[in-house]
Amino acid sequence: MKQAVITGASKGLGKMFAHQLASRGFNLLLIARSERILSDEVDIISAKYGVTASYLTIDLSETNSTSTVISWCTQHHFQPSVLINNAGYACWGFFDQIELPLHQKMMQVNMNALVSLCHGLLPLLRQNECGFILNVASTAAFQAVPSMALYAATKAFVRSFSRGLRYELKTSNVSVTCVSPGPIATNFIKQAGMEAMQDTAKKFEMSAEEVATKGLNAMFRGKAECIPGVANFVTVKLSAVLPDSILEKIAGNLYLKKLK
Repeated sequence: MKQAVITGASKGLGKMFAHQLASRGFNLLLIARSERILSDEVDIISAKYGVTASYLTIDLSETNSTSTVISWCTQHHFQPSVLINNAGYACWGFFDQIELPLHQKMMQVNMNALVSLCHGLLPLLRQNECGFILNVASTAAFQAVPSMALYAATKAFVRSFSRGLRYELKTSNVSVTCVSPGPIATNFIKQAGMEAMQDTAKKFEMSAEEVATKGLNAMFRGKAECIPGVANFVTVKLSAVLPDSILEKIAGNLYLKKLK
């Protein structure tokens, strides 16, 4: 039986990952903070697709929170062949004006929890004929972003870690893919307190369904990376040839003016 673990699964992109995998016959373990939303979602998914959907209400910003996921999989003989690390968020503002604990919680979710789940679930992924890890980064992974300096750095970490882990596992049955979307029509901007950027983001937004489709297709094809959307792809390619100072100035002019 095909099984998958998805973090950040209560809404937006995570929800789309869940529905698309369920439509492919995957039993699911959904992870997020909201029990009410997760409870309703697993009922909907189970009824619509005829799969078994379970959930764990976990705050991944808490240290060692991922141990609950690993223990649950072991105790319930849940042997995932797919792990999707989708949970993540941003803190927007000047670095020194955001309290350090908020930065640390973001780092815990965006990096530490992702690494812990990869490490803890790899033995189970290896037990399948084919195993897949899909880590969600961002186009921010390709350059420094003033006003989101730490967030961009966490996503650069996700991309670098994913590529390195992929190479280590190249002779194994587990493939690692990193998907780096740009703006998505989700609650990301609201959660980050970036409502001032909403109009700008809408010009480049993709739907969560489209990003999930492209990400899953890349994962199942064993691709190293996926950058959904032509505009995002071109932007990333330009970032590889333009000087860092130019990229930082462009990003600073875009984000810092809105921040003020």
